[in-house]
Amino acid sequence: MTKAIRAACVSGAAAAFVASAIGMAGAAEYTLKLAHNGPEQHPFQDGAVAFKEHLEASSNGAIEVQIFPGEQLGSEEETSQMIKQGVLSCAVESAGGGLAPFVPEADLFNLPFIFSGMDHFYRVVDGPIGDTVAGKVEDALDAEVLGWWFSGIRNAWNGTRPIMTPADLEGLKIRVMGSPVLIDTFNALGAQATPMSFGEVYTSLQQGVIDGAETDHVDLLVENFFEVTKYVSMTGHMYLAAALVCGDKALGKLPVVLQAKVRAAAEAATEAQRVAMDEMAGDAKSQLMEKGLEFNEVDLASFRDSVGSVYTKNAERVGGMDMISLVAQQ
Repeated sequence: MTKAIRAACVSGAAAAFVASAIGMAGAAEYTLKLAHNGPEQHPFQDGAVAFKEHLEASSNGAIEVQIFPGEQLGSEEETSQMIKQGVLSCAVESAGGGLAPFVPEADLFNLPFIFSGMDHFYRVVDGPIGDTVAGKVEDALDAEVLGWWFSGIRNAWNGTRPIMTPADLEGLKIRVMGSPVLIDTFNALGAQATPMSFGEVYTSLQQGVIDGAETDHVDLLVENFFEVTKYVSMTGHMYLAAALVCGDKALGKLPVVLQAKVRAAAEAATEAQRVAMDEMAGDAKSQLMEKGLEFNEVDLASFRDSVGSVYTKNAERVGGMDMISLVAQQ
């Protein structure tokens, strides 16, 4: 169970008393800064706005939420470090970019082809396995995981040539997040895995530093990557989980009744973000096709066969083969 789930509920009488006191104050007494790496058009922003609106309303204005999209405060790895240090209140941290560098077990969710579909993904992250990984994140970052968000089904793409089999990736520099599992995955597939901050991807493509990357369709659209790439391979190799985390130091400054409202707002925000991602993902591919991107089906069997070594190499650090097997059983 995560800290958020374990947290004690406050009484209705206490909540009413605090709300009354806040109302008399008439101004925000607490500010929470929330960072994420998506632009304002990304479903992360929908979730962040839902968090802000719900919390500011439920706290009767006692808490103000300031949103910083688009890596304004730094990369995911940097904002995770800021959460741990207590200089940032909350952030949305993907399992690949913001969590794996600090929490090896988070790389469990990044193993290639580990999820069979959306229902399977949500059964895992919303169940005991998700709670176990969340606990590891909380210990590592001195924070609470207040919900698992979804950042899309990832596909490989590049501007050099169509990719139908792993052999077609040979020699291509493909940007990946800082996850050791992702690095191992694309190296195993024959590419040159190239970790870098998400904010550097567009210019690196322009300048030829990298040949391509791997993202979901929404990122391809809202980050304007379609302007600097051409061929999308429908690998579907990864379902990217992202955690809404708030630091213990930030939450600890709030009265207990307001901490409960933060958790309730996070629950509403998680639902809003998932709905926004589902709705946008359905339309993004058609928009990208209209913009001239070429989508190619791949020989999935050959991709799956090429990544067995990734499981062997990383099993121990993600919790062991028993944990990997539990994911498959969900």
